[in-house]
Amino acid sequence: MTVHAVCVLKNEQNLNGTIKFNQNDAGGPVELEVEISGLTPGNHGFHIHEFGDNTNGCISAGAHYNPHGKTHGAPCDEERHVGDLGNVTADSNGKVSIKLTDTVISLVGPYSIIGRSLVIHENEDDLGKGGHETSKTTGNAGGRLACGVVGITK
Repeated sequence: MTVHAVCVLKNEQNLNGTIKFNQNDAGGPVELEVEISGLTPGNHGFHIHEFGDNTNGCISAGAHYNPHGKTHGAPCDEERHVGDLGNVTADSNGKVSIKLTDTVISLVGPYSIIGRSLVIHENEDDLGKGGHETSKTTGNAGGRLACGVVGITK
């Protein structure tokens, strides 16, 4: 059974985005379709955070979703948070339009990302390899530009 989810990103500075998630089989990969506008050109960290709470802005979303207690890493790394999705790259017009596949996140089961927040960050995620004091926890990706809750859809 295919499961579908969506996350809508907005902020007060005209950043808008929609991320669609599709998972065809429990335990199988999740496909993401990412459309975002209003970013500064360049790379931006892109993560699932632990809470679906945006009552105090994106800060209420908590830390990266990390149920296995691992250090921060790249999407292809064995040692990574479940929520580590790497970077998205905004073009010269501040737009992102990309399809990604992730084999760690899930839309079903005990570690589902449904009801959790997706956050787009101010800076590039160094994928845990930057040597900064926050590299192994946040990828040194900087402030939270926008967030939204991942919700089930048709």
